[in-house]
Amino acid sequence: MSSRGAIHDAQRWRRLETITDPALSRLDAADLLDELLERVRTALAADTAVVLLLDPDAGQLVATASRGLEEEVRQAFRLEVGRGFAGRIARTGEPVIIADVTHADVVNPLLLSKGIRSLLGVPILAAGEVVGVLHVGTLRPRSFTGEDTDLLRRAADRAAAACRIRVREPDQTAALALQHSLLPPQLAEINGLQLAARYVPGHTLGVGGDWYDVFPLPSGGTGVVIGDVSGHGLASAVVMGRIRSALRAYALTTDDPAQVLASLDRKIQHFEAGVLTTALYAMIPAEGQSIRISSAGHLPPVIALPGRPTALLDLPVDAPLGVGRHPGRRRTSTVELPAGALLLCYTDGLVERRHRIIDVGIKALVDVVTPDHPEAVCATVMSHAGLDRPSDDIAVLALRR
Repeated sequence: MSSRGAIHDAQRWRRLETITDPALSRLDAADLLDELLERVRTALAADTAVVLLLDPDAGQLVATASRGLEEEVRQAFRLEVGRGFAGRIARTGEPVIIADVTHADVVNPLLLSKGIRSLLGVPILAAGEVVGVLHVGTLRPRSFTGEDTDLLRRAADRAAAACRIRVREPDQTAALALQHSLLPPQLAEINGLQLAARYVPGHTLGVGGDWYDVFPLPSGGTGVVIGDVSGHGLASAVVMGRIRSALRAYALTTDDPAQVLASLDRKIQHFEAGVLTTALYAMIPAEGQSIRISSAGHLPPVIALPGRPTALLDLPVDAPLGVGRHPGRRRTSTVELPAGALLLCYTDGLVERRHRIIDVGIKALVDVVTPDHPEAVCATVMSHAGLDRPSDDIAVLALRR
């Protein structure tokens, strides 16, 4: 063997060793993915490395871990299977190489704004089924080789092992099932409303007490709610599920949001003693340009109107749910929402940080909200929220006529 061949084999072995290092198995699932991506990026001399895991209920890939493209995870980016570069890999179960990236190749604008020129991606497989996608990118044109693909496949096998670690935990399995059942996987256009949402847990189990919901009403209108049950993790998520279901039931009996929240308050005090919940419930009629809305201790939404400064919605805030037997009369406000107007609802995890007062976070939020398409607004909001390791659950719901 020539000296050049020997050097090549030694380099190849070192690259493989970093991916197959048994020490990775001692890490928990989240840390394993982070460390694996850093090693993949180094081994393949790439600028970015990303793992997207499959949400089978939604038929979407969810950005879960990243190195060099952290914005994708911060924005809680989702991609339908079959669309774009990663979606194609998930649909076919085969590697894809793109030597010269163009707008036609990718769906996520972050890849283009980052300046990615070449991409290599492989499926993450478990028991022969696609459970995600692992891809790397470079800022300079690159001709990825079969050897590069083989190495990335090895890394994908390690990523699959991390996924299995996550689902082997009983609480994790229950938590993920609960999340899928409680958070709408997709928000279709309803009654001329454009909708988008994000959810980021502040707990390693992947669920918590924050939730959002959108549902049709017998009157032909639409119910929209965002709420926050005190606490974190599986226990809070279970309580949240009961409260969410009760609110839906009360919404069938009246079109007055204040009455819905009053009934929900009585239910919580009787059956969920000691649970503190904030909620914002809006009823959007099928016709007209106004909405009816009531707040139970929840942070005010942001409203963005074309041609006007973005601001917090001027809305009376009543007592949270579950605080006592005499919370006072709950109020419903009628708010104009003309065509093109956007309403952004959120939970406190988006704007509250230990090192700053909440008013600073709210002002920063108002500064970045525009009357744009809800998907674009959600992406912008999440990218400015500083979500490297959220300490509290975050739910965001945006709607526009």
